[in-house]
Amino acid sequence: MVYPRAFSGKPTRHSVRRMAGAYALPVENHSLPRTAAFFDLDKTVIAKSSTLTFSKSFYQGGLISRRAALRTAYTQFVFLAGGADHDQMERMREYLSALCKGWNVQQVKEIVAETLHDLIDPIIYDEAASLIEEHHTAGRDVVIVSTSGAEVVEPIGDMLGADRVVATRMVVGDDGCYTGEIAYYAYGPTKAEAVRELAASEGYDLSRCYAYSDSATDVPMLSSVGHPHAVNPDRALRREAAQRGWPVLVFNRPVRLKQRLPALSMPTRPALVAAAVGAAAATAGLVWYASRRRGAARAATL
Repeated sequence: MVYPRAFSGKPTRHSVRRMAGAYALPVENHSLPRTAAFFDLDKTVIAKSSTLTFSKSFYQGGLISRRAALRTAYTQFVFLAGGADHDQMERMREYLSALCKGWNVQQVKEIVAETLHDLIDPIIYDEAASLIEEHHTAGRDVVIVSTSGAEVVEPIGDMLGADRVVATRMVVGDDGCYTGEIAYYAYGPTKAEAVRELAASEGYDLSRCYAYSDSATDVPMLSSVGHPHAVNPDRALRREAAQRGWPVLVFNRPVRLKQRLPALSMPTRPALVAAAVGAAAATAGLVWYASRRRGAARAATL
């Protein structure tokens, strides 16, 4: 099967059991066109920014300085306190672009594989995991749509049992290091474009599809489906939801998947190493513009 440029080259496995629970969703009529539920990731499915969560691991792995780690931690605090508008996203992209350009892919993918479960599993919203299960039970595909790098979003999607991911993809140079440029940027209107591409390739009826996000930057994606939902919305999205009559959901119970589902089989470390082409793509998931120039000496030290 051929997938549009924004998507994972293969579906992720359904590692989460499909269980009926807190959300009463209509079951799909299989005589009609297929449907899907599209989920933003940060502050929608997980309680933090997946892009910024790995800063401590990068520091411990020698990829960033203590000062950079502290600055990234502060950026995470600001993101959690009030979200990030377009201008703030632009500033974060510029900073993160300079931070990760030239990182060696092999080194960073080991860091992601070794720390993914410790960092991400505890911050998955119980409500989001239940909702994903309910959509699967109702017969819908689940698609994670995130500005973060595909190399991190895909393993997270695998943990959650998602069918597809749409995520940012970074350019890797011939030397095996990130150039600081992006091949595809999943942000704002491009998320909506990717959703429409996927609907065309998979046969989804968008008028019957669902979407979930916390950010006003995702209004184009939310507007592209028949059942949009604001989750933990920022101020701008809360106003937009009120004006449009969109449901507002509050998720506030992060819980480990293993705690929710003791029999859950998590992806193994080797599987994560294969899936995570680089944690740099996670940190560089917000990158927009970056120079191609990279010092050979700096690349050799990573």
